[in-house]
Parts: sequence; structure tokens; C-alpha cells
Amino acid sequence: MVEERISKNVAQLVKVQRARRKRPDPWSVEEACTFLENAQTWRDYLYSAYVLILVLGLRKGEVLGLTWSDVNLDTGELHIRHQLQRVRRRLQHTDTAKTEASEAVLPLPDVCLTALRLRQKEQRAARERAKDLWTESDLVFTTRYGNPVEPRNFTREFDRRCERAGVRRIRVHDTRHTCASLLAALDVHPRIAMQILRHSEIAVTMEVYTHVPSAETRRALRKLGKALGGGSKQKREKKGKRKQEERAGEQPDKDGQQES
Repeated sequence: MVEERISKNVAQLVKVQRARRKRPDPWSVEEACTFLENAQTWRDYLYSAYVLILVLGLRKGEVLGLTWSDVNLDTGELHIRHQLQRVRRRLQHTDTAKTEASEAVLPLPDVCLTALRLRQKEQRAARERAKDLWTESDLVFTTRYGNPVEPRNFTREFDRRCERAGVRRIRVHDTRHTCASLLAALDVHPRIAMQILRHSEIAVTMEVYTHVPSAETRRALRKLGKALGGGSKQKREKKGKRKQEERAGEQPDKDGQQES
């Protein structure tokens, strides 16, 4: 019996409609405020990580792989040099970023500086409580015993915080699009936003910008900055000076006391 052979793959002649890519529906600025305020109120140990993924658009692996040597709180800069990922059942802390653009130096806004300083204090306190059980590392985000935070657990904690804050549950990766919403609502130039979001092409940034809802308000952004303890350095200095003057005015004059 002669075997029949087909010289042409007829399956290649069938045209299959490409599935539409689902566009992310990011949080509004108001939703981001609600989420962060709730995390701050309940002293969530991942609060500072949430600030970084929302304000700077860090990816989950990048924020969990962040080390203190990557952060300069004095100059207000952050380097993306590492990632923490579970690959083939092994937790790997690598020094290779996703793209060359991912290795850019990012400026740290006041809200991020405040959050990182808070994280530094929390980690020191955790180290003192754990004592000999503490696992020493340079990682910024660790468990109460100094171990790396599992990426899967980070996702679970993020989902729980969404529920407790009463906001829509979105993917952790979709927070990057919320970051773009914050930047667009602040009228940040697309080229600068491109650097912060670390897109390799300006077209990608512009596509994200076109999805930003127009309902975002500057009032909500001011609320966000206030909730995170942000604000410009000049404003904080003026506020501190005003308090000193008020205290000085309340103190009785020593010379006057001697004369009476």
C-alpha cells in the first residue's frame, strides 16, 4: 500500500484572526491615593514598595531586588541594577536588567525619599527584634527575619491590600500604567516620562499617555503628596521656621522676668 503524502501544509492557508490585546484599566489617581493611604495607616511592611511601583513604575522583580547600595538618599537617586525572580523553583537575585533602558538612574521624588527612609527605620527595628534569627543582606525589602520577599507573596499581599483599601484589584504590573497617569496628570513631558518609565521607544510612552483618563485632578495629586509625607524641601523648611518662631513667641522674656 502506497502512503499518500501531502506536499503542502493546508493549515497554513487558514487565516486565524489575531486575538485582541486586552488594554489595562489602570487606577485613577484617586484610587492610588486610597490604596497608599490605607497601606500607610495599617503600617503595611510593603508600603514603601507600593510607593515605588506606583510613583516610579518599578516592576515587581526590580523593587524586590532593590539593594541599599542601589539607593542614594543624600543625592535622591535610585539605580535599577538587580531583579529578584523565581526561575525554575529557584529564587534568583540577578544583576541583569530587562533592557538597557531599565538600568537608568531614576530621580527620587520627595514622596519616595520619605518612604525609603521609613523603610530603613522599619528594617533596623526588625533586625533588633529578630536578633540571631536575622539573615543579613543588602536587600531593601525583606521579611521580619531578613529573608527576601517571595514574588508570589508580594502579589498576594498586593491583592489583599486592594481588598482592604476597597479599590479595584488590578495586576501588580498594571501599576506601571498608573504611574504614567500620575506623570501625565502632572503635565510631565513625554520624554521625561519615557526615562522614568524606561521605555525603549517614545511611541510606547505616547501610547500609554493616550490611555490616561482626563478626570485626573491636581487636587488628587496634592492629596497623594500629603498622604505620603511629601512636599518640597523649601515648604518643609518654611514650616519648620514658622514653628520655631511660634515657640519663641510663646516663651517668656528672661529680661522681663528679672525686671518684674
